[in-house]
Amino acid sequence: MKLFLRLLRYLMRYRARLAAAFVCSALVAGMTGAYAWLVRPVLDDIFIKKDEWMLMVLPVAIMVVAVLKGVFNYGQSYLMNYVGNQAVADVRQELFFQFMCLPVRFHDANTTGRLMSRIANDVSLMANAVAGVLKDLFQQGLTFLAMLGVIFYQNWKLAAASAVVIPLSTYTMVRMGQRLRRLATSGQEKVADMNSLLQETLAGIRVVKAFGREEAEAGRFRDSNKAYLRTLMKSIQVSSLASSHMEVIGVVGVAAIIWYGGYLVIHGAMTPGAFFSFLTAMFMAYTPIRRLSGANNTIQQALSAAERVFEMMDLQTEQALDKGRKELPPINRALEFRHVTFQYEGSERPALTDVSLTVETGKIMALVGSSGSGKTTLVSLVPRFYDPTEGTVLIDGQNIRDCTLVSLRRQIGIVSQETVLFDESVRNNIAYGRAGATDEQVIEAAKQAYAHDFIQRLPAGYATLIGENGVKLSGGERQRLAIARALLRDPPILILDEATSSLDSESERIVQLALANLMKHRTTLVIAHRLSTVQNADRIVVLDRGRVAETGTHAELLQRGGLYQRLHAIQFQAQELAH
Repeated sequence: MKLFLRLLRYLMRYRARLAAAFVCSALVAGMTGAYAWLVRPVLDDIFIKKDEWMLMVLPVAIMVVAVLKGVFNYGQSYLMNYVGNQAVADVRQELFFQFMCLPVRFHDANTTGRLMSRIANDVSLMANAVAGVLKDLFQQGLTFLAMLGVIFYQNWKLAAASAVVIPLSTYTMVRMGQRLRRLATSGQEKVADMNSLLQETLAGIRVVKAFGREEAEAGRFRDSNKAYLRTLMKSIQVSSLASSHMEVIGVVGVAAIIWYGGYLVIHGAMTPGAFFSFLTAMFMAYTPIRRLSGANNTIQQALSAAERVFEMMDLQTEQALDKGRKELPPINRALEFRHVTFQYEGSERPALTDVSLTVETGKIMALVGSSGSGKTTLVSLVPRFYDPTEGTVLIDGQNIRDCTLVSLRRQIGIVSQETVLFDESVRNNIAYGRAGATDEQVIEAAKQAYAHDFIQRLPAGYATLIGENGVKLSGGERQRLAIARALLRDPPILILDEATSSLDSESERIVQLALANLMKHRTTLVIAHRLSTVQNADRIVVLDRGRVAETGTHAELLQRGGLYQRLHAIQFQAQELAH
């Protein structure tokens, strides 16, 4: 009930249309009740009393009722679907925004496919219930009440006897509904697993083909597909069983009514017209009960989906968890890591241990070390993708946790090895760095990133669509667009995470020129495996297993003969062998 009431709050945003739909539903129910009521004068006055005037009036009355019912039925159907779909669209929009606002650690723990399943599959199940079932609840519920009115009007004793089947029907609906809800939850989990597998496989399609694993991946998907099918068939089995139970209960009730009603007619306690009007109303009342039973099955699936959706929407966002209240002014002195320790959830040992570093404004600090030494983790603390387990990160002596996330991240630009671009135009991908950027600003940023020339050679220039993650561009071109995006943002703090590691020599040379423009007058953190790319850094920090092993300039570290010198020697030997 809590879930249903929460969903109802979304509907109440459209209360005027909802009220109009309710009125239309009530009028449709009234017209349906009029059909059942008209059976009595048709039999008693036309066929038994042979009243010619009623023969002229009643067919016209039936046609008028039919037209009015059609008009009101159209109104309630359109209005109810409008309200239901609008409410579900609101839920979908809020859920998407919620995903955008949840912390990075949440996205680390949940696959893209599972999150997509919440928005696509779970919300769609809610849409089926809200748009379709809500209409049935109004329409069929009111129709049932109208039929009940006709039944009691014709003969209250017979009506009381027929009411015996209602508890049996309710018991069946409740028991079957509970089981359907459990099966629906299980089915939605299996759909999420299937979506996760699908997204993972399609994202890595090149690896799948390169290793000839098409049949193996098809086998994995087949197992997931079969698991979902088994759950689905169990739901269909329970749903069909509920429908059969309702059918049997209804027929038993009707048989009892025919026997008792026939007895009353034979003994003159009831006219044939009244009995057939009663019987018609009973048959017409059975249809709403059966449809409400079917609606209950859909409602249980929808409530299961709503539970999963609202579970996500109840998670605390970054903004809710953020305790920062101060606006962070632009950096003018230094970025400092003070005794920073960080450990990932579920990890046995810290990724960083007691790291203390200072980067003066406008200077370049390079972070080097073997894989897993903590370089990316360290720079991820600056935009507060994670917060330190111990210690603090400070900008100009101010703890960044005391500052709002918006004012902090406004100062930071990131260019990573895995360039993230969107299936949009070149212009929109560059303008992503600054809301409301003009075409002139976009072009200027592209020129500084050495991207303008290749953009002009594209089929539609800056309007060219570049495909998912820039698939229509080369690696160097994608990286230059990412640099142009960062240039347009114009951040005082810059993070370069392996920005050239995946490029060939020619592409790397051009990207390095673009990066030189980007790093001018900015406080820069550079992560690099190729030590040749960081020789000119103002300071090089060597990390080893989450600790600072040594710091200094390129020349100082080579003379020291420590870890940096060994890494440099290994890379130099590798380059010699390659040549």
